[in-house]
Amino acid sequence: MKNIAIIVCSGIGKRMGSNIPKQFIKINNKPIVCYTIEKFENCNDIDEIIIVTNKEYLDYFKNDIINIYNYKKITKIVEGGEERLNSVYNGINNINNINNKDSIVVIHDGVRPFIDEKSITDVIENASIYSGCILAVKAKDTIKICNNDFIESTPNRDNVYLAQTPQAFKYSLIKEAYDYIIKNNIFVTDDASVIESFGQKVKIIEGSYNNIKITTKEDLKFF
Repeated sequence: MKNIAIIVCSGIGKRMGSNIPKQFIKINNKPIVCYTIEKFENCNDIDEIIIVTNKEYLDYFKNDIINIYNYKKITKIVEGGEERLNSVYNGINNINNINNKDSIVVIHDGVRPFIDEKSITDVIENASIYSGCILAVKAKDTIKICNNDFIESTPNRDNVYLAQTPQAFKYSLIKEAYDYIIKNNIFVTDDASVIESFGQKVKIIEGSYNNIKITTKEDLKFF
């Protein structure tokens, strides 16, 4: 059984307003994505890393990241797709030599550099039991469901969670579920939704409010 991380860094970062994708913005002279990769590179429970990135940055990733930082666990650099779900699907389809269908696929955003090793291990352990597990935090604020700028409903805050990554799943389940949504043109924004669309349940475990996704310039200041 293997634990394979797919790190998705194929976004273009429109909200950041940068002239390069946000995952390649340097903090202390190191690209943000490197901080993320290192968390998985140094995690004893991760056997292999597959990177999914923009087509025009494939060579940059090989020459300016892999060769410079000498990561040992990265086995493939894969071209991203039109949407995040297509990028993840490309990553899953590049997983080879899986003899044990209970191997775990751990999917993570390349711009969530504050993830810690314990959280990675926890989602892997729970995915091996429940087939799927994600990190999430409880909503701190009251949530409003709106339509045309008017409130339609207010869900019970105790039942509202903000999904994070990593999200981990048994290989056989996530592969079959992604095959299903791609075939049926179902649009989703995270990997747990893929499993939900396939009629399966996903376990939630508590994440950290610090595990933010770098999206805006304010997030860079937080970093």
